[in-house]
Formats: sequence, structure tokens, C-alpha cells
Amino acid sequence: MIYLAHTAHWQFLGLLSGVLAWLFIMVTSGINEWRLWYVEDATVITSGVAWVGIWRACFYSHVLPDTENCQSISISDSFLPPEIPLAQVLMMLAVISGLVGNISAALAMRMAYFSVEDRRKMRTVFVLSGALYLITAVFSLVPLVWNMTSVLKNNTIDFPVEFNLPAAPIRQSVGAAIAVGIMASILLIISGVIFLCYRSSSQPLKQTADPLNGPWTETTLQKKAERPNAQSQGMDNQGFHREEN
Repeated sequence: MIYLAHTAHWQFLGLLSGVLAWLFIMVTSGINEWRLWYVEDATVITSGVAWVGIWRACFYSHVLPDTENCQSISISDSFLPPEIPLAQVLMMLAVISGLVGNISAALAMRMAYFSVEDRRKMRTVFVLSGALYLITAVFSLVPLVWNMTSVLKNNTIDFPVEFNLPAAPIRQSVGAAIAVGIMASILLIISGVIFLCYRSSSQPLKQTADPLNGPWTETTLQKKAERPNAQSQGMDNQGFHREEN
């Protein structure tokens, strides 16, 4: 059996980076700190800042000072700017494609590290893993960059009255979710490029048939009896001849 573990060390690091990035993508999708709204009137929002995510908008109020007051955001809400519904869809697609990419990358590493006889499709699996990582990075980068641009332009959101949010904040800042998501996207791009650059060993090993276990690698050492012009250097046992006589 030919082992190619030595050809996939960088890809193993790429798999670890891809798994870590996928976890960051899920964190980015779930937390609320995409946009930080700073408000002047603190009669309702006692903290003076509201956290606007892609699934809910939250703030602290004087009614329950130790509990976040949150209102859910639905993809069908008409008051939302287009970047938020798009983020809901694309971030979920990023989570799914990232999971499939990690499974494909783990399968590719198994083919390189363990005894898998059929290696004809190994290169295809590595390319597929790299492509899935890059697709996941695109799915996450598009909504992240769009929402970050809206924050930097101080674009407002016309929330309904029940959200208790002002028509426009004094200022906005980019939340931690966008920073974490961009870092995860960079890790995914690195992982994708590493898997796309995979090359198996270019030096073919000599194979011979084993009737029990299939093909196996033949060593380069030859037996003395198989060497050309080999001469026997053994000596007779004199004690054995003496006993016969």
C-alpha cells in the first residue's frame, strides 16, 4: 500500500483552519452585534446603545435592567434594508456549505493518511473541498461587507414603534460579529487555496501483487540470492561431519 501522508501536512492544517472558521461563521450568524446604534435619549434604552443583528435587535431598558429587551427580525419584514434579509439567507448557506466542506476535507485527509486502495478520485476530493471552502467564504463575505458598508455610511433602519428604537441613531459602529465573520472568511480562503494546491507524490513507487492483502510496496533491498553473480560464503560445520564419521 502506498502511503501519501507526507504529501498532505499543509492540507491537515487547512482542515483545522476550516473547522475553526466554520465555528466562527456560526458564531457570527447567531450573535446580535452586527451594528451598534448609539442613541441620545436614554429614557427607554438606558445603556445608550442598541445591538442590531440579522435576527433581532436588542437593548437594555429600565424595566428589566439586567435582561436584554429583544425584538425578532424576520426575513419577510418590509422595513428591513435588503442587506439584512440577504445576510440571513447567505449566512445560513455559509453554515451548510462550510459543514459539507469540512466533511469533504476530512474524507480527503483520510484518503491521504490511511490505507485507501482506490486513490483515483483523491485529487478530485481535494479540489472539491477547496472549492467548498471558497464558496463558503463568498457566502459570508458578501453580507458582511455590505452590512459594514451600510454602517460606515450611517444608513438607518425604519424600525416599527414596538421596537422602541429611534428613527436614526446619533452614530453607528461596526459590531464584533462582522469582525469575527471577516476573520473566518479569510481563514476559509486560506484553507480553500491550500486544498486546491494539493499535489500527490510525483515519484511512483514500484508495486507488486500480494495474494492476501492486494498491492504492496516492494522494498529496494534485494536478497543476496537474487543478486547477480552472487557467491555463497557459507562454511561447513566440521563437528557435523565428525559425528557422521
